[in-house]
Amino acid sequence: MFGVPFQYTLSHILRARLEYLQTQYQIREQDFLNFDALRQASQCVGRVIRSKIDYGLMIFADTRYNRHDKRSKLPKWILQFLGDSQLNLSTDTAIGQVKHFLRIMAQPVDQNSLKEVLLTVEEVESMLRCDNNDTPLPIAAAES
Repeated sequence: MFGVPFQYTLSHILRARLEYLQTQYQIREQDFLNFDALRQASQCVGRVIRSKIDYGLMIFADTRYNRHDKRSKLPKWILQFLGDSQLNLSTDTAIGQVKHFLRIMAQPVDQNSLKEVLLTVEEVESMLRCDNNDTPLPIAAAES
């Protein structure tokens, strides 16, 4: 991710929202803008991982993510992989870490281990059963 996705601050709608937050909840403009930008950044990088067997790289290519006040607002699922050894890297070091990660992840998936983390169709259907009877709900109806 290049940059921090701050909102356009001259928007009349945003200005009204910021004024409301300040007067009603005493939330400072910069606090809200930081929170909102880091929420958007988290949503963006979260799209990399879509299932338990997916893997991907999330690179925060902006020095502002080195700052504790920005980093501390990222969710725990991102912070757990963002240790000191992954901060403020040179391009060469970052590329080395990326190559190492991709070599490890490119190994074939152990199907026995995968069975331990994925649910079977029967387990999913049992989770979708109605409380009143044992008839499974159609998957399409359960998703809506």
